[in-house]
Amino acid sequence: MPRASRHYIPGHVWHITHRCHKKEFLLKFTRDRRRWLWWLLEAKKRYGLCVLNYAITSNHVHLLVRDKGHSDVISKSIQLIAGRTGQEFNHRRGRKGAYWEDRYHATAIETDDHLVQCLVYIDMNMVRAGVVKHPSEWECCGYNEIQKPKIRYSLIDYEELKSLIGFKDMNALAVKYSGWIEEALKADRNCRDEKWTESIAVGSEAYVKKTKDGLGYKGIHRKVYEKDGTFELKESIAAYNDLFGAENESLRSKNSFIWNDFDQISA
Repeated sequence: MPRASRHYIPGHVWHITHRCHKKEFLLKFTRDRRRWLWWLLEAKKRYGLCVLNYAITSNHVHLLVRDKGHSDVISKSIQLIAGRTGQEFNHRRGRKGAYWEDRYHATAIETDDHLVQCLVYIDMNMVRAGVVKHPSEWECCGYNEIQKPKIRYSLIDYEELKSLIGFKDMNALAVKYSGWIEEALKADRNCRDEKWTESIAVGSEAYVKKTKDGLGYKGIHRKVYEKDGTFELKESIAAYNDLFGAENESLRSKNSFIWNDFDQISA
C-alpha cells in the first residue's frame, strides 16, 4: 500500500483509545495494567507528554492528552507505552503475535463542557462495565489522582487540567469533579457513547467545522452530525488515510481515523 499523506493539526486535546488484539483480555491482571501506567509515566518524563486523564480496562485503554505543538510527542509516547507493554507481556508469557488491535484512534475534544463530559466518561468506564460501582474503586483510572494529587510520580498534568477547566485551586477542582461523577452516577449514564471513541472531533458546531477545515482535502468526505446539541465529525466512508500519517492499511470504520503509525508489536 502507498504511504499516507502526513497532516498535523496542533493544539488539540485528544481522547485516545487503543484495544487489545481481537479484544482479548490481555490487561486483565493488575500487574499488566500497572506496567502500562509505568510506561505512561516514562513517556511523560522522556517526551513531556501532557496527560489529563486515563483509564485501563481489561482489554482496552483510554488516554486524554493535550498536544502542545510538538508533532511527534504523542505518537512517540504511544509507541513507547504500547510497544513496551506488549513486548513485556509476550516475553513473560512466552506469547507471540500482535498485542494491540490496529492502531490507536484519536478524537479531538473541544476544551469547554465537552472536555468535562469526556473526563467523566473516561473515569466511568469500569462502572459502565459493571465491575465497580464508583470510579474510586478502580485503581487504574485518573479519578483518585484528581481527588488526591500526588507530589511525586504524578501522571496527570494538574496545572494544565486546572487551566483548561477554569480552576486555580486543585482542591476546588477535585470537589467539583467529584460532584460531576456523582451526577453521572445518579443519572445512570452507563451506556457506551460512541462519539467519544469513534468520531474525529467532538464539540460545538464551530469547533467541529474548524477541525474539518483543518484537515484540508482530507476533510472533504467527512460529515458533521448533530445530536442533543453536540456536534461530531465522522467518517462517511471507510477511511484509508491517517491524520498524522504513515502506512495505510484496511481498517474497520469504527476504528478508522487513527493517528499512530507504528507496527503491531510482537516479541
